[in-house]
Amino acid sequence: MFGYVRYDLPNLFVKDVMLYKSLYCGLCKGIGASCGQAARMGLSYDVTFLSALLHNIAGQDIVIERSHCFEHCIRKRPIAAADDMTRALGALNTILVYYKLTDDVLDSGKGRSRRAWFRRGYRRAKKRYPELDAIVGGYIKKQAETERANTASPDAAADPSALMMQEIGDWFLKDKASEFTKGLFYGLGKWVYLIDALDDYEKDGKKKRYNPFVLSYGGGTRQELMQKYGEEISFLFDSLFYSLRVNLAGIPFRFDRDLTDNIILRGLPAETARVMKGEKRKKTKDKV
Repeated sequence: MFGYVRYDLPNLFVKDVMLYKSLYCGLCKGIGASCGQAARMGLSYDVTFLSALLHNIAGQDIVIERSHCFEHCIRKRPIAAADDMTRALGALNTILVYYKLTDDVLDSGKGRSRRAWFRRGYRRAKKRYPELDAIVGGYIKKQAETERANTASPDAAADPSALMMQEIGDWFLKDKASEFTKGLFYGLGKWVYLIDALDDYEKDGKKKRYNPFVLSYGGGTRQELMQKYGEEISFLFDSLFYSLRVNLAGIPFRFDRDLTDNIILRGLPAETARVMKGEKRKKTKDKV
């Protein structure tokens, strides 16, 4: 479920590139603080985006300092200070990685050694943030039940993941949560599940693994799928993007929202178009 949430670089201001890099490094430090050094290997772009979004909605200012880090030990660089929210997001990152690797082990029987690398960090995260682990673990179980039932509707299949993201948003935002934030986080969770399923369409079809797009439209190549059902699949995602825009407009942001608007309004549609075309993600020079 990781790796799909990206910004649209050509339309991103330089100031927001720097903010994103600072948040990325800050999250890395947050993971180290809450889960230990080994867990930093699971650092993801997806949770970096959540850091930008949640800090802004909650009105928690981001303090950026120049300091050394685990990877950049020679020259100091701007890094967001690891506050309480960042440490909790670090734990969430580790919990999600551990459950993802557990799912991989159950699916293929492979990856046990990689999962073991994160076990200690996961245990620390679970002990320190039991509510987060309960949310993720509970909905992962519901997601597995939905898939075992061979749910054919992509929309219905994505519901447990969408509800998980919605509850995660509520947990972090507390009294700042609203019907609009609930709708936004629900939509983000649904998009992540659907884009992952669409990206795995051919692979899951060949390996006879569960995939709602395979069950709904049959197997075959991505090109054949889009030729026959591209309009229907595009409508599914376009409806989701409309919902994201509506909910985003109803949320009062405390600070500059250019970065999160870029990711939600430009980055997600661009990634969707890439997956629909079956293109591999281009390697860019904007490495964090």
